[in-house]
Amino acid sequence: MELIICIFLFVIGTIFGSFYNVVGYRLPKGESIIYPPSHCTNCNHKLTSIELIPILSYIFQKGRCKHCHQKISLFYPIFEALTGILFILCYLSYGLKPELIIALTFISMMIIIVVSDYHYLIISDEVLITFAAILFIETLCISGLESALYSLLNGALAFLTMFLLKKFGDFLFKKESMGGGDIKLLFIFGMVLTYPIAILSIFVGSLIGLPIALLILYKKKDHVLPFGPFLAAGATLLLLLQVNLDMILNLYR
Repeated sequence: MELIICIFLFVIGTIFGSFYNVVGYRLPKGESIIYPPSHCTNCNHKLTSIELIPILSYIFQKGRCKHCHQKISLFYPIFEALTGILFILCYLSYGLKPELIIALTFISMMIIIVVSDYHYLIISDEVLITFAAILFIETLCISGLESALYSLLNGALAFLTMFLLKKFGDFLFKKESMGGGDIKLLFIFGMVLTYPIAILSIFVGSLIGLPIALLILYKKKDHVLPFGPFLAAGATLLLLLQVNLDMILNLYR
């Protein structure tokens, strides 16, 4: 039974992952996520049903557009597979509990944010507002009004902390140290992970990103690095491990 659920979640995850790619690519450019339908960005060939199958279409077409033979970015199948894998990991971590819905929603937001921030250095307000509203409603339905309001308080504290860190970074480096989207993102981290774990996600994300950042900056000294994907990686890891304040205090003791 568990294997069937994992296969189902992987398939659903790849389908959603394909859609999240579209959202992440189009929203920052102010384009509709519905129209025009999925197409080749080189020749505008409208993709057929066969060409829209996640992962498999890339393999069958040998990574090229069937119409103009332009190379298709490996980014697409990687993020389709990643979404499917993360959906499975959410299930293995939370089981078939109501909290699984919140975890899947959170992961969905992470995928969209990574795509948009990586390509455009933008975390869309539309994505953040939409998912904040969805997560609030889910928390309200699952845990009640008190927990939902408490999640907003945690979000506000995380937002304020990140804002103060940005101001300190701006002062220290004499330039903008991080984007506004990163600060707003911490609000949702606080909502889902609680305030202490949201702050921990900053340090975990920084640790994950440090070796990558050093390597990129060594090769391209003027390259601007998006911080959103590293924050997303840190928050996702803490979400899947279900890290909470009690666990941290026990480790400390």
